[in-house]
Amino acid sequence: MNSEPELPKQTVASLAARKGKACIPALTAYDYPIARLLDEAGVPLLLVGDSLGMVVLGHPDTTLVTMDDMVHHTRAVANARPRALIGADLPYRTYDTPEQAVSSARRLVDAGAEYVKAEGGTEILPQIEAILDAGIPFCGHLGMLPQHVVEEGGKYRIKGRDDEGRTRLVQDALALESAGVFACVLELVTPPVAQEITTRCKRMLTIGIGSGEGCDGQILVTPDLVGSFPWFTPRFVTPRARTGEAMRQAVSDWVRALNPG
Repeated sequence: MNSEPELPKQTVASLAARKGKACIPALTAYDYPIARLLDEAGVPLLLVGDSLGMVVLGHPDTTLVTMDDMVHHTRAVANARPRALIGADLPYRTYDTPEQAVSSARRLVDAGAEYVKAEGGTEILPQIEAILDAGIPFCGHLGMLPQHVVEEGGKYRIKGRDDEGRTRLVQDALALESAGVFACVLELVTPPVAQEITTRCKRMLTIGIGSGEGCDGQILVTPDLVGSFPWFTPRFVTPRARTGEAMRQAVSDWVRALNPG
């Protein structure tokens, strides 16, 4: 039974009004039942993340996720008709130009996304501005960029450790805010830099993942939080459940019950 208070339908404006107030919880969703469960638990911000490449499709990273994959899973999440605001990632190499970015974003919106997200700062500002000009809300993503992990040698590195990195992150964040981006994921950014960005951005929400507690919100990959992908858990996540282990045990018990003795 859901004990959380029911939320009204969330919008960009309703979430933006929470800037500097209570922490905004956000989680990834990839299908109908998970979207319903997260919504019933009171999560106001959902993301159909290209992390589905690893935790749903079994790829080694996000670069193999296709637009068709994202459309399929976004439609499944939207079928839950959550009160949460639904977003979706633009997958790798689907926003190389402003024209391609708008076309890709529209496909996700047609599938049910209410905002789109892409990785990068000032280098993709023309694409971001084109998406916003098309009337589609945009969420940024700075810090560690999973779609670029192969280019960086396959390692997930913490960002903002030196003055150059800090300056670049702050400048990128301010540029995104100036363009009209309503929120930005800060992934594996050093906590002091994430806090500085949160303070200096007066309108844009910061949603942290592995970046400390100083952001306006926090997002996790849901399988990491509930332990449904037990073969790997990021170091910054403490699972709140062990659903993968529980499922394995339940199925094992059923198999044994079919053949007692």
